[in-house]
Amino acid sequence: MKTGWKTALGVLLTGIMLFPVYWMVNVSFTRDEDMRKSPPDLFPLHGTLDGYRAVLDDQLPYLGTSLVVGLGTVLLTVALAAPAGYALAKLRPRGGGVLSFVLLAAQMIPGIIMAMGFYAIYLQLDLLQSVPGLIVADSTLAVPFAVLIFTAFMSGIPGELLQAARTDGAGPLRTFWSVVLPMSRNAVVTVSLFAFLWSWSDFVLASTLVNGGAHEPITLGIYHYIGNNNQEWNAIMATAVVASLPAAVILVLAQRYVAAGVTSGAVKD
Repeated sequence: MKTGWKTALGVLLTGIMLFPVYWMVNVSFTRDEDMRKSPPDLFPLHGTLDGYRAVLDDQLPYLGTSLVVGLGTVLLTVALAAPAGYALAKLRPRGGGVLSFVLLAAQMIPGIIMAMGFYAIYLQLDLLQSVPGLIVADSTLAVPFAVLIFTAFMSGIPGELLQAARTDGAGPLRTFWSVVLPMSRNAVVTVSLFAFLWSWSDFVLASTLVNGGAHEPITLGIYHYIGNNNQEWNAIMATAVVASLPAAVILVLAQRYVAAGVTSGAVKD
């Protein structure tokens, strides 16, 4: 009986948390003339695909930009964070503890502060309204977290394997590339997923650094729909649904690797 109550309570709380997602989908199929009905329809009885047609007509360039920025952020984050995590975990450089503390503190800096700093730098370098500039900015937010994840994971790799590689004549770089990185698949997937999600959902950096440019991400595409005299809610919600699908699919496919990557290093054998 107690288990049944817990299950029912869990289902109820899950339904409450997921209701906004359902309502987003519901509104995306709702006609404009039904948008202000009171009470509103809990189901789109007279559904329309006008919102999704608007997505295909207006939002594909924004989605393409977000995909490029997301993949670029993943590649740059992994390229920077994986060697740094390996160095902190296995090479033990002087000042490594201080660096780990700095990386932890860097995650506490508000995004708007980072955005204003990047704006001042990009203004001098003529990188405003550029996709590479946004990729670098998004990677800056992801790298500290990524380094900590890689460090925790790589600390659990047996030292005997690295010693065997060194005995065979492999240097630190070869050992990292041929031994450590293949064994860190779960950490790579975890870092890649979080880096992609951060860049995909970023609004503060995008609105500060690329707003008004030729290449804007999907967060700004949704924002442009909202105005004082133009509130196409079915199009806004349809765009939100389409924008949520890649992240949701990737999260479902990678959840097994993410669980292993996040919990690695939490316990010692």
